Amino acid sequence: MATTKIDPITTEIIRSAFTAAADEMNATLIRSAYTPVIYEMKDCSVALLSADHRILGQSAGLPIFLGNLEICTRLTEEQYGRDVWQPGDVWIMNDSYLTGTHLNDMSVFGPIFHEGELVGFGACRAHWLDVGAKDPGGAMDSTEIWQDGIRIPPLKVVEGGVQRPDVTDLLGRNSRFSYPAIGDLGAQIACVRTGQERLSAIIRRFGRETVDAAREEIFAQTERFERAAVAAIPDGEYTAEGTVDNDGVTDRPVTVRVKVIVRGESMTIDLTGTDDMVRGSINCGEAQAVSACRVAYKLLVNPDNPPDGGAFRPLDVKVRPGSLLAAAPPAPCQWYFTPLGLLIDLVVKALSDVLPDQAAGASYGDSMVVSITGLDPRNNDQPWLLFEPTVGGWGAWNGSDGQDGLINNVNGSLKDMAIEVLETKYPVRMLRYGFRTDSGGPGKWRGGTGVVRDYLLEAESAELSLWFERSDTPAWGLRGGHDATPPDVVVNPGRPDERHHLKCSRVVLRRGDLLRTMTGGGGGYGDPRERDPELVRRDVADGFVSAQAAREIYGVDVET
Repeated sequence: MATTKIDPITTEIIRSAFTAAADEMNATLIRSAYTPVIYEMKDCSVALLSADHRILGQSAGLPIFLGNLEICTRLTEEQYGRDVWQPGDVWIMNDSYLTGTHLNDMSVFGPIFHEGELVGFGACRAHWLDVGAKDPGGAMDSTEIWQDGIRIPPLKVVEGGVQRPDVTDLLGRNSRFSYPAIGDLGAQIACVRTGQERLSAIIRRFGRETVDAAREEIFAQTERFERAAVAAIPDGEYTAEGTVDNDGVTDRPVTVRVKVIVRGESMTIDLTGTDDMVRGSINCGEAQAVSACRVAYKLLVNPDNPPDGGAFRPLDVKVRPGSLLAAAPPAPCQWYFTPLGLLIDLVVKALSDVLPDQAAGASYGDSMVVSITGLDPRNNDQPWLLFEPTVGGWGAWNGSDGQDGLINNVNGSLKDMAIEVLETKYPVRMLRYGFRTDSGGPGKWRGGTGVVRDYLLEAESAELSLWFERSDTPAWGLRGGHDATPPDVVVNPGRPDERHHLKCSRVVLRRGDLLRTMTGGGGGYGDPRERDPELVRRDVADGFVSAQAAREIYGVDVET
């Protein structure tokens, strides 16, 4: 524990330095990456950690990894002991039951030494395009973890500053896209190296004792703020539950049950009532269930303060081993985030009556993944894989409409792929990309709208896989707000061979086939009849609401 006294100005300078270091790590990773999933879509997250595995700084990234990267360093230390950390080493892991996420998410991390002492860790996680699953990019219908791809425990990939060629070769051989995989590995190693350099520079500038004192003061401030925010919530037990459409293998809906218990300055989120793990791939490891609860907590409790080692101390999360949210072998985990997006919305719903000004209607809820793979005639029939999530609508809250066309709540700063990049890299043309009329839940405050995208295939053939969710439980409204429109996907709309899918694996497409994806909107807030008529007219003019819905739901006549 630091004993040096620290003044507020120095504390804030060091706090900003920690965050700036994490931002620089993130920039290094994104700018060095080889695949569009990382350098365009930014499917990655980084953290600078203290020597006792607490967050010093975390850049903008995927919220679902909130406070989760330290699990990698903690588990490695638990398995091999404190002495395992050596200067110049970098580690890699992706085991779903340890990190909680799917095998495509590679975590790379390494210790940081200053004058021979361990002072922290640099860590990052990034989505690799392919890790050897039974289907390119990841299977929609896997029934065991081994179908999801190569599973890696904590493994040293750089030793004493030298990258291990045996481990690098192993990783490359287990990807259908070996060259970019190894390139992305290099980008992650560079990210960790940047963290090592930046933390060392901060310590050199301010001195070890001053940095330690600032760190402890930062953590203490955050804990005080968060405990005060929790204490302001009325004591009680608050519940909510909802269902995932299915697990991708059977048609049975799967239920997530949430109980939020508030006692004084402490909050417990109890997930033990959630269904058992299932045959399909919507299971997740415990670590990611905890992260999802942290996202929901942060939405409601002290959201303006960035997370650090003092955050989440008032929060306890309970899961049941063997359940959907604490899976064990051989349960597949490829689409682990599907119940987690629902979980986040459910925590907000559970507390909506006691936090009416902070709570919002549900979001469209899932990543809504489109995956198309085949051979590219423009590039000597080289294999290609288009893999991207799709944006949708977020829920409205008291005082504001929901966000239109935003990525879902587990993905944060992730972006959908720019059309120019998509059309350049893949034999696909985007014919339409726009907001989906009447998809947002009506309300005094309207839910955000989903989007429509039309993909035209320009290769001779390709295989389509989809993972679209929340059709049976679309985004719900609050306080009289209406539910949103659920998602839909159509191949060749209006043609004789028109067909609808939500989840599918390797459906054959031919040149000229059109894929239309339509994501759901967010839930409304408040009675639609109380909406300002001028806002309704503006919505109709902007294409968010139809004239018919304006008249029948909002009670506003609009000339068209």
